[in-house]
Amino acid sequence: MPEPCALNPRPSHLFTILLSSLFFSYMRDIVYFDLETQQSFRDVDNRLERMTMSLGVTYSTADAKYEIFSEARADALVDRLRRADLVVGFNVLNFDYAVLMSYTIFDLPNLIPTRDLLADIERSLGHRLSLDSVAQASLGVGKTGDGLDAIRWFREGRLAEVAEYCCYDVKVTRLVHEYGAKNGHILYTDRSGNKQQAVVQWAL
Repeated sequence: MPEPCALNPRPSHLFTILLSSLFFSYMRDIVYFDLETQQSFRDVDNRLERMTMSLGVTYSTADAKYEIFSEARADALVDRLRRADLVVGFNVLNFDYAVLMSYTIFDLPNLIPTRDLLADIERSLGHRLSLDSVAQASLGVGKTGDGLDAIRWFREGRLAEVAEYCCYDVKVTRLVHEYGAKNGHILYTDRSGNKQQAVVQWAL
């Protein structure tokens, strides 16, 4: 026969279970987001609304998983972003949202709580940095390609490579955000090859 406490948890056990349940119920859902396109800036004369989406990728801290969205699932991607407590991206306000808004009536920058890491870095330094520059200096890792590679892979039907590239960008964005939140700054390499700091005020 099992011991009674195996069937009827003690009050202290119940309290622990309740606290755990409340923690997971109110766990903040930060969604990291990146999007790749079918066209380059040159293809569409710099008109972002014409740079149709090839794939979008999210990572949710509440679910602890990645999700891949094709162009046909753009509405589902918008819905996923709208349900987040916070969306984090790199140049998401001026690029990813601009592309994605051609698929929705929603004004995403004004509707979704968003942390644009590039915009914050630009405010801190007075100039822009690439995600690769920040990741290399802060984390010791870099991107696996660039947006033009992803466009070429899409046109060649190599969707698995586009998805892998986009997932990796989302992961790097998450790691940079976590690094900045923990340390109060990010690192980058200046034009002389020296490591510098940019102060950021990020939270998880």
